[in-house]
Amino acid sequence: MTAAPRTLFVTTALPYANGAFHIGHIMEYIQADIWVRFQRMRGHTVHFVCADDAHGAPIMIAAEKAGKTPQQFVADIAAGRKQYLDGFHIAFDNWSNTDSPENHELSQQIYLDLKQAGFIETRTIEQFFDPVKGMFLPDRYIKGTCPKCGAKDQYGDSCEVCGAVYAPTDLVEPYSALSGAQPELRSSEHYFFSLSDPRCVAFLREWTRGLDRHGEPRLQAEVLAKAREWLGDESDAADAAGDAGAGGKLADWDISRDAPYFGIEIPDAPGKYFYVWLDAPIGYLASLKAHCAARGLDFDALLADPRTEQVHFIGKDIIYFHVLFWPAMLKFAGRKVPDRVNVHGFITVSGEKMSKSRGTGISPLRYLELGMNAEWLRYYIAAKLNGRVEDVDFNPDDFIARVNSDLIGKYVNIASRASSFINRLFGGKLTQAASGNDQRLAELESEVARAYEGREYGKAIRAIMAYADEVNQYFDAHKPWELAKDSARHAELHEVCSRCLHAFYRMTILLKPILPATAERVEAWFGTPDLRWGELHDGDAALRARAVGRYEHLMTRVEAKQLDALFDLPAAGVDAGAAAGTAGGAAAGGTAKSGTAKGAGKSAAGATTADGGKAAGVAGGSGAASNSPATISIDEFGKVDLRIALITAAELVEGSDKLLRLTLDVGEDKPRTVFSGIRSAYSPQQLVGRHTVVVANLAPRKMKFGVSEGMVLSAAGDDLAGGLYLLDVHEGARPGMKVK
Repeated sequence: MTAAPRTLFVTTALPYANGAFHIGHIMEYIQADIWVRFQRMRGHTVHFVCADDAHGAPIMIAAEKAGKTPQQFVADIAAGRKQYLDGFHIAFDNWSNTDSPENHELSQQIYLDLKQAGFIETRTIEQFFDPVKGMFLPDRYIKGTCPKCGAKDQYGDSCEVCGAVYAPTDLVEPYSALSGAQPELRSSEHYFFSLSDPRCVAFLREWTRGLDRHGEPRLQAEVLAKAREWLGDESDAADAAGDAGAGGKLADWDISRDAPYFGIEIPDAPGKYFYVWLDAPIGYLASLKAHCAARGLDFDALLADPRTEQVHFIGKDIIYFHVLFWPAMLKFAGRKVPDRVNVHGFITVSGEKMSKSRGTGISPLRYLELGMNAEWLRYYIAAKLNGRVEDVDFNPDDFIARVNSDLIGKYVNIASRASSFINRLFGGKLTQAASGNDQRLAELESEVARAYEGREYGKAIRAIMAYADEVNQYFDAHKPWELAKDSARHAELHEVCSRCLHAFYRMTILLKPILPATAERVEAWFGTPDLRWGELHDGDAALRARAVGRYEHLMTRVEAKQLDALFDLPAAGVDAGAAAGTAGGAAAGGTAKSGTAKGAGKSAAGATTADGGKAAGVAGGSGAASNSPATISIDEFGKVDLRIALITAAELVEGSDKLLRLTLDVGEDKPRTVFSGIRSAYSPQQLVGRHTVVVANLAPRKMKFGVSEGMVLSAAGDDLAGGLYLLDVHEGARPGMKVK
């Protein structure tokens, strides 16, 4: 089955250039890379680009702290990108940054086009000013309580809890995230994109609900529902037609910022800069333009060609900007609008949301440094992904089981077993046998192709592995080990093993978008470079009478100790990619909250939370107390946040003879879980209802039993000879009280 040639311009969300990649970025890039590789295997032309989102106050402030110019700061971050992209086989055609000449030119021109079309206006607004820092505060440096849902510590432009978008001045009890000071309102002239214009509302209602050129909805159902909520109901459109101030629920978009600011200057407004969210998505176009220049392609002609499809992959936290601001801005600047916006969810670990503060996460750099196969992760993530906006959960046990069962026990197993007979008895030569059930193969190809196209990668993998089961069953049913004993039946043996390798070859074609490195090794083994989708039809002709090389092992099994090492990072090793995932807030990066992996395996005090560990001093495991501890200052002691905790539940930990799982009320919105090595001294029943003292700001620790979110304190004699005693609390103390 062949498809008409397509030309695709594909992007992923721009990562913010104040830190290395986190696992949320890698998940998104893998999703897009698989889709791009599939399209290319089908013979389509794909321009796959991305860029660093380089502008904004966070970059400016971080660079200042580092003693660098913003440009040098961004360049240093960019220098670390390649090891991640190459390491996980992510093949962008171009990687740029939004401070590029192309982005300056395009951003200013799009602004001027919008202004000429009547979509830019100026207003004097009251804006928060930090009297301590002496600067107007960007939205992401103002925090407070969401005016819509009441969630605390939300940023000044949008709520991460309910998704509401608002002005910073709408926040309840705002404060400066830079200094903690209460900000002052001061007047400043700002530039606005008229998103509330009836023309914008009418266009967005049509665009969001429309179909792409292949007759598929432009937006997923969940995304469309959110867009409808923002756009209001249809009656608003009629109101908007006669009232310039109407327009559904949309508000005009403030696109300017005051100096000092690292960004692109507004061409007719000295001292004013574009808000990062205006020029960041234009970075998609700028990166494409740089790519075209390097390849000798006509950028303007490519975008003007009605056959060019523009497709974006983003996280669910940046939907508003990509389904409202971005298409409206392009439309009324006379530019091509996106054909599709593909939205994915976040990535969690064992059901826990990844976050820097909670310490639950996967460090992609640590993964690579441990020598773990990148294609294990590509396969596992693909197996979890579908075309809906759903979170992806990384479960270590499931990871081991799925990779070892599917890739080793099913897929590689076919090649390993069949090739041993082909190499040993038949000089590596395959028979001219047909593949077998052509109808079955045609159905499989069609099913997998539809799944890849719709980003239903899990469905594609299930279909391929079902076929692998059939091939393994065919092999087992014919008992090649028995056929090999009888020379009269070697022709039958030859055909059975050849059929299995033919099937393995086709499976490799189907899996190539997910496993490009393994596919490359198979290509070398079979002597058929650059496997294409069309070879699913003519593969027999390519393989008949072919002599394959000697089989070399294609992939090893995952071992549990590798996962243990992945979550047990060295004390000094908070890798940059893990720690910086949400620093400063994300602009076009998206998924910033979807994968921040904290790299601390031990606390600064040397505490461990291994099974029982060294339990003296801190139950749940600090290092043994020294008889002559080093002195510390009062400031150092003040860094330890000791709190009163109420033990609301306690239970034994299956698989450990030292740990108890404690549920603690520390006066927070939700209880904490702490694994404590005090099982030898206390039964669960003795602990429930007791108050104790917990180290509340100790870095959370990912253990094989779950995440431990602090430590409870106890006293013990040398080598535990004097027993183990949980610290008690005087009557009247309440959960959350600070111990001073």
